[in-house]
Amino acid sequence: MRSIWKGSIAFGLVNVPVKVYTATEDHDIRFHQVHAKDGGRIKYDRVCTVCGQSVAFADIDKAYESPEGDKVILTDEDFAKLPVAEKHEIPVLQFVPSEQIDPILFDRSYYLEPDSTTPKAYVLLAKTLDQVDRVALVHFTLRQKTRLAALRVRDGVLVLQTLLWPDEVRAAEFESLDDAAAPRSQEVAMAQTLVDSMSEDFDPDQYTDEYQIELKKLLDEAIESGSDRVTRHEEAEPAQMDAEVVDLVAALQRSLEATGRGGESGKSGRGRASKSAAKSTAKATTKRAASKSTGTKSASKSTAKKAAPKAAKQTRKGA
Repeated sequence: MRSIWKGSIAFGLVNVPVKVYTATEDHDIRFHQVHAKDGGRIKYDRVCTVCGQSVAFADIDKAYESPEGDKVILTDEDFAKLPVAEKHEIPVLQFVPSEQIDPILFDRSYYLEPDSTTPKAYVLLAKTLDQVDRVALVHFTLRQKTRLAALRVRDGVLVLQTLLWPDEVRAAEFESLDDAAAPRSQEVAMAQTLVDSMSEDFDPDQYTDEYQIELKKLLDEAIESGSDRVTRHEEAEPAQMDAEVVDLVAALQRSLEATGRGGESGKSGRGRASKSAAKSTAKATTKRAASKSTGTKSASKSTAKKAAPKAAKQTRKGA
């Protein structure tokens, strides 16, 4: 795992350095939106409704529209002025009994790892929370958003669980329950007996996501069957660069033909390529011949120079 945040827990005068990790992960299979006709990916364009032009992400600001229709545009500078908790500190506000926090308030869970060579303060806080059976309420700021969070212990590891604010939980007001008849005592007793017969200790490992398992099986079978709904991924072979000019032009011509743009221009291109090749070949032949002729002349001169002293020497001896 990779940490997403570094800071410290402010526990009175005790400072506990920690790293934060996401505690859960999503195993749901993700789908792309595609064109049913040809399977092409659907892309979304950010278009301004006023000028009709595409807008780059860097040019986008945030706006609030009031119920009356008044619009206020805010920039990054405006958000920077807002009060937020220390970005790298998790201050402990108070300790409350665990059962007093309604599970509906729990949002996201994070693991905290000690970020110190001597994690004594971390172990002390974890052991204390475990023994007192209380949860520490803290402020936690992540991505410029401050949340109320519960700090508790799970298997010796500190766990931070962000909480929803009270006004984020909807009130359950159903008129159909107001006039509902109260169950009879005999019905309640039978229901309790049924609950007792089905009561066991909770073991999350015995429950599986059957939908995701069957969906993965369906996808694997479709890929293996070679269905016409499957588009095979083929890696493009790297183009080979030919040494000779003729081969390079031919490779370019083949590329044009593959796109359907070769046509008559391709034929004239091949003709020009052939002429160029002929000229190149002729030049190369002439150059090699000239080089060979020059080499022969040089060799002849060198032999003549070496033979001249020998002949003069033999003439003097004969005299």
